[in-house]
Amino acid sequence: MKFPGPGADFTVDVFWSFRSPYCYFTLDRLIGIAGNGAFVNIRPVYPMAVREAGFFKSVNPKYRKYHLLDATRVAEYLGMPYRRPVPDPIIQDMATSAIAAEQPHIGHVTRLGAAAQELGQGLAFLDKVAPMIWDGSTDGWNAPEKLIAAMTEAGFDGTTLNANVRAEPDRFEDIIAANQAAHDSSDHWGTPLMTFRGETFFGQDRIEMLLWRMRQAGF
Repeated sequence: MKFPGPGADFTVDVFWSFRSPYCYFTLDRLIGIAGNGAFVNIRPVYPMAVREAGFFKSVNPKYRKYHLLDATRVAEYLGMPYRRPVPDPIIQDMATSAIAAEQPHIGHVTRLGAAAQELGQGLAFLDKVAPMIWDGSTDGWNAPEKLIAAMTEAGFDGTTLNANVRAEPDRFEDIIAANQAAHDSSDHWGTPLMTFRGETFFGQDRIEMLLWRMRQAGF
């Protein structure tokens, strides 16, 4: 499915982490916003585990337990199928919270998302790839053939997009870095984070407030 691209009267930037279930929980509502004519500009960034490697060692020990329970609850509340990804997008020792130096899963899927962003169709990419990661239907979501098939179903030339990202990783890392710089310049540090005309909305539970602000502007 193609969604409105750059040039639409209303644009929302969405800073997205492929490891965040809360990003996944925004998907249906972002598609709804795009379906009403807005350009939902998906801007992939790396998750906190990559951006701040010591985060899980310094955060309150209650964080992970609450996060896991709350994500399941939010999925139930929203009526969205949900399971922790297999494999986890981040390679992490859960006993010590140590993050591996090499991160092939999150690296590749984030660069693919950046490639889709470059084409102005990041939301179309998420429409097929994010559920494959999070809805419990797919083990081994990171297999190249599965990602290529999902991208092709989304309307891309999945084989070419995958090959381009493999051939020129630094080019897509530059897009991710630009996204991160824009994310850093906003009023929040987390994901999912939406910005509309300079105003920041953090969290899946701020989508309705974002819509309220857009309607005030004539959306």
